[in-house]
Amino acid sequence: MIIQATDAAGIYVPRFCYHKQLSVAANCRMCLVEVEKAPKPLPACATPVAEGMVVRTRSPLAREAQKGVMEFLLINHPLDCPICDQGGECKLQDLAVGYGKDVSRYHEAKRIVKDKDIGPLIATEMTRCIHCTRCVRFGKELGGVMEFGGLGRGEHMEIRTFLDRSVDSELSGNVIDLCPVGALTSKPFRYTARPWELMSRPSVSPHDCVGANLDVHVRRGEAMRVVPRENEAVNECWLSDRDRFSYEALNTDARLTRPMIRRNGRWEETDWQTAMEFTAAGLRKAVSAHGAGQVGALAAPTATVEEFYLLGKLMRALGSSNVDHRLRQMDFSDDEAMPPFPYLGQEIANLERLGGVLLVGSNLRKEQPLLNLRLRKAVRNGAHVALINPVDYEFNYPIAHSLVTDLMAMERALAGVARALAARKGVAVPGELSALIGKGEPSSDEKAVAEMLASRTSPAILLGSLALSHPHAAILKGIAQFIAESCGGCFGMLPPANSVGAWLAGGVPHRGVAGSSITAGKNALDMLRSGVKAYVLLGVEPELDCLNGARATGAMHAADFVVMLTSFKPSLYQSGAVEYADV
Repeated sequence: MIIQATDAAGIYVPRFCYHKQLSVAANCRMCLVEVEKAPKPLPACATPVAEGMVVRTRSPLAREAQKGVMEFLLINHPLDCPICDQGGECKLQDLAVGYGKDVSRYHEAKRIVKDKDIGPLIATEMTRCIHCTRCVRFGKELGGVMEFGGLGRGEHMEIRTFLDRSVDSELSGNVIDLCPVGALTSKPFRYTARPWELMSRPSVSPHDCVGANLDVHVRRGEAMRVVPRENEAVNECWLSDRDRFSYEALNTDARLTRPMIRRNGRWEETDWQTAMEFTAAGLRKAVSAHGAGQVGALAAPTATVEEFYLLGKLMRALGSSNVDHRLRQMDFSDDEAMPPFPYLGQEIANLERLGGVLLVGSNLRKEQPLLNLRLRKAVRNGAHVALINPVDYEFNYPIAHSLVTDLMAMERALAGVARALAARKGVAVPGELSALIGKGEPSSDEKAVAEMLASRTSPAILLGSLALSHPHAAILKGIAQFIAESCGGCFGMLPPANSVGAWLAGGVPHRGVAGSSITAGKNALDMLRSGVKAYVLLGVEPELDCLNGARATGAMHAADFVVMLTSFKPSLYQSGAVEYADV
């Protein structure tokens, strides 16, 4: 299209409805340009480039057309820039300076649209809407949930939700960035700051293994909002809602601003020096009384690489290798055979180019929304997706084959796919896997999944969190790897949050920094099952974060000393940390 050519050449053409990630709508007409031999100005976003075409973007005819469109757009637009949250970063405001008039020729009554409450995240002022339909197209094409739509015709058209429902999909906040005017804005950020007051700080999302790039907008040391930082290789220009809105927790009264220690059964605030000495004394006492092997550390997967490294360094300085972040894992039998770190097995952007995907134990839409968006693009391009899950999760694209079975039967279903694929490809099953895969006749569904993987180009097998926390996770990994090798596909894992950083920084008990060899310590399951006498908890509330919350709580109460490194005060209503923690 002409607009893509002008962007590549560094020539700016005004636009409202066009977005490089969305389909062409050409309904705002702001990008009208003069094309030689055309009888009238043409929309640059919807006109294909042709050999020898002559395009003028700033000719008198193009400028007059663009100014005429701007005048029509402003006919019904309210003059509320001083109170509009979009002020200072509004595309309509910017373009009105260059293409608008200083006096309106319109004297009739302006149209007014009644606002709807569409949930706690997005504020609406639909009188400002210019009907660019970006929000509608995003939901239909990328979000997979068409939450917005255009109702009515002509001047009576409204962009609104259907049946007055709330907007609550996992990617809904992206319409805030897409809206070129102040019709859809962030409700938590509303009336709190102006864009020119904010300083931008680059950061990375801690909530899943994607590591979405984002910018934290700060005013006087306080995080005011979070917006996406464009990175085509990772998150493109999108953010999930949990990445976008979780900053609100940073400014709550639940934040710890000073260390706290428990003395005589009562919690009291103290200074850092006292807290450090109290902690050091408690750990030294546990080591001298029970030995270094009775001190363990549990870290949340959301911790940073630096935190993992320092936690491991602390524990190994005490003489213990009992440090782990795999709080929900049950099977550690393949620890020594694991690669340097568990990862996707391919570039994130490559998900869009896959021809067939088998998801095992994954609720991808909720666990990694941005990866699910990539997979949805692949499906729209013709890819087939199959599932082996213990729960019939809802996905926002068609599923070619779905094997929903109980948790322990997932292993049998995956083995059935492996047997069918081996027969289809004429591949011999390795001796160490033959006993696991067995010799039974695969079901028709298992054969259909195997046929899909064998016939599609660029297949992939991805293990989700339910597969990685499965009691026989090592067997699932082995079978999945065999399937990937047999069909010439890619094998990948979807570990929680910053698991890759934890493996590389020594946040596992059997490997040191960068995978170096060390004397293996206890994993998270062993630390909680057999118990140790002292725990260091990094961002962890064991009763909420561990797979078996009751067992974790019992282990904490049985310990002599528990250190909690946390940013928040333990809740009396959600956590038992106030009863078992010491600092």
